Amino acid sequence: MGTPAFAVPALDALVAAGHQVVAVYTRAPQPAGRGKALAKSAVHLRAEALGLPVLTPRTLKDPEAQAQFAAHDADVAVVAAYGLLLPQPVLDAPRLGCINIHASLLPRWRGAAPIQRAILAGDAETGVTIMQMEAGLDTGPMIATVATPVAGKTAGELTAELAALGAALLVATLGGSLDGTPQPGDGVTLAPKIAKAEARLDFTASAIEIERAVRAFNPAPGAWTMIGGERLKILGAEVVAGDFHPGVIADTRMTIGTANGGLRPLLVQRAGKPAMPTADLLNGWAVPPGTPVDPAV
Repeated sequence: MGTPAFAVPALDALVAAGHQVVAVYTRAPQPAGRGKALAKSAVHLRAEALGLPVLTPRTLKDPEAQAQFAAHDADVAVVAAYGLLLPQPVLDAPRLGCINIHASLLPRWRGAAPIQRAILAGDAETGVTIMQMEAGLDTGPMIATVATPVAGKTAGELTAELAALGAALLVATLGGSLDGTPQPGDGVTLAPKIAKAEARLDFTASAIEIERAVRAFNPAPGAWTMIGGERLKILGAEVVAGDFHPGVIADTRMTIGTANGGLRPLLVQRAGKPAMPTADLLNGWAVPPGTPVDPAV
């Protein structure tokens, strides 16, 4: 049961390990692109390529959908970023329950955006937890964990790494007991979904915090600011030491002042254009020192 690319390695690992996948559940095709044509999820496409049956219920709250799920007579359900609520009858249907591949070291970062929140908070490490699912939000017993350094990675890079780590950990977990240990009461933090407004950079924060936001929102939704009345995404940046005026371009390399230090964009994207190094952008777009960005102080 999964939807985005994060869940694909787990599906591949299950098949490669010789497990019988009786069904693949994923979100129904969604409108995508400028034409808003319906697009199948990454898991949907991969399951079809593997010749596996795919189901795309819009909800699992319906008794008919729950009966169909129970009829698979599965030993266990593997869930990875599925995107639909699993009601109690669904959680109870598999003989060994439902286990989830969660992209954090629980109980830290329960919720929808654990990878981005770990980067934003400046966590030194994060990881994957295989957990038994229950009605609460990522509150179930932990079966296994694996950690990895955050180490300056973008959300995209960390997502791919955790997907691979989670797939390997899943296969190892299914080879043993699925009995978990209760999560500790201390250290619980929540990882709510990223709001679009969060991606607008605030240069009254420190350069360190803003650089984290650039990485956390790469590839989506993309950290951005306004320069010369134009929206500019900043996809990669570095922190520059020194005293700068927050929200103002400080030099010919587009270093932007912050409350503490400067932020130098390294990879940027204008609206409707491909991403490019900042040096290439500046070859054709004059942004002189002293130019304010938005929000400016």
